[in-house]
Amino acid sequence: MKNFSQPNDTILDPFGGSGVTAVEALMNNRKAIHIDINPLAIFLVNSLISPVNFDELNEAFNRVKSAYQKNEPTTPEEIKKALKQYPYPQGFKLPKGSDVDTIEKLFSDKQLAQLAFLKYLINKEKNKNIRDTLMLMFSGLLTKVNLTYHNNSKRPAPGQENSSVFQYYRYRIAPKPTDLDLITYFELRFKKVISAKKEMEYFINEKTISNAQIVKASATDLSFIPNESIDYIYTDPPYGKKIPYLDLSTMWNGWLDLEVTENDYNLEAIEGGEKQKSKDEYNELIAKSIKEMYRVLKFDRWLSFVFAHKDPEFWHLIIDTAESCGFEYRGAVAQKNGQTSFKKRQNPFTVLSGQLIINFCKVRTPKAIMKANLGMDIAEIVIQTIEGVIAKNDGATLEQINDELIIKGLELGFLDLLKKEYSDLTPILLDNFDYDEKTELFTLKKDTKFKSHIDVKLRIKYYLISYLRRMERENKTTTFDEIVLNILPLLKNGTTPENQTILTVLEDIGERVGENHWKLKGEGQLSLF
Repeated sequence: MKNFSQPNDTILDPFGGSGVTAVEALMNNRKAIHIDINPLAIFLVNSLISPVNFDELNEAFNRVKSAYQKNEPTTPEEIKKALKQYPYPQGFKLPKGSDVDTIEKLFSDKQLAQLAFLKYLINKEKNKNIRDTLMLMFSGLLTKVNLTYHNNSKRPAPGQENSSVFQYYRYRIAPKPTDLDLITYFELRFKKVISAKKEMEYFINEKTISNAQIVKASATDLSFIPNESIDYIYTDPPYGKKIPYLDLSTMWNGWLDLEVTENDYNLEAIEGGEKQKSKDEYNELIAKSIKEMYRVLKFDRWLSFVFAHKDPEFWHLIIDTAESCGFEYRGAVAQKNGQTSFKKRQNPFTVLSGQLIINFCKVRTPKAIMKANLGMDIAEIVIQTIEGVIAKNDGATLEQINDELIIKGLELGFLDLLKKEYSDLTPILLDNFDYDEKTELFTLKKDTKFKSHIDVKLRIKYYLISYLRRMERENKTTTFDEIVLNILPLLKNGTTPENQTILTVLEDIGERVGENHWKLKGEGQLSLF
């Protein structure tokens, strides 16, 4: 956002979800348009950003808490009476594959009675923003206070329990449901929501809230947004069969009195789900949304599309649709999720480590992405790509190599072939490169040349850093003549560079010692090309 937009620009996320894009836009002095077809997403964002008076909110919370504790239904008689007196969702159908057929069966009678009573007390509050804020805390309670909530056997520590919806993507009744004290968790939600609102208050308040448009709509129809009025689009769309958002929101939408229409289900970009949508239907909805994004975006502005899909076909759908609309593909960058799974190491081209951000620019004369001739030697591209990553990063991890190969394979249209021929990268890496177990970096084998054509300055930089590091380990400095003598033989696969070119690169990564000796710059001083 900071890279592709300026303060006061309008940022759009047509698949807004829980509102991260909108909140970050507002926190960075931009205007935000958040769109989602799921009323739960609209509720979450509106109630999170709505400005409140903290003293009044505190009073309201204590009022609700006190009234609840005074009459909390705990005995069988009290529970039975509360269930007759206070409304709760009844008869709302859950998606196929759920362990039970309606929302109320996801709760014990005690849970239903206590949640219904608490909701009744919250709804008595007259100030809408305060009422919505308390209902935001209530929505967090729903995640924990139900029969799907269970201890996580892998993480048995307190607070490490989980809801089946988030673990299994379906409503699964826990073998041993976790019974939680409702008011204790209501207080915890209160502290978290207060903390979030206070963090946002300086940027999101009564004076600035008009900079946010939170709209329940389909990404396929942005007709309320004028042509060429958006400065930047950042969006993370749903991925095929991965998560049926509307289906999985049924419990929350039922309790929060949020209506989901038949049309919402028809327009949800998903494969499968209750409507059993085909891949073609899903692809068509995504394609329509990209066309709308193109229409509303200003020229010479950017669209960043989060890609976390295992199917190369989906990549080509995005690229081809974007290009047919007039977008120009400007590259993809890997965004990490902080960990590499064992499965990822075993199957490098079938599991993304984190996700890719695909960047497009809306230009008047776009260039199309070049597809590779599949008759070319894939092994040559693989080696060239690996050497490029190693040169650029002065040694590369398996993850860095894998990410670059995925991007190259997707861009050039041979990822499927890559998956078949190189399901395990380890043999080709160990045969052609050195590996350091401590740093987990692959480097060129000692005193060997790059096999492929790498930019001469990048090659010089790589060999210079390798040589100067060796000297550093031996506690030596070295003269320019000695440097040239050592690295020149490695640079002869192509035009031999002039000494001046070597000196230019050396001055960037090294520092003089005395009159004619050199050493590597200290940590943090190295600049990359």
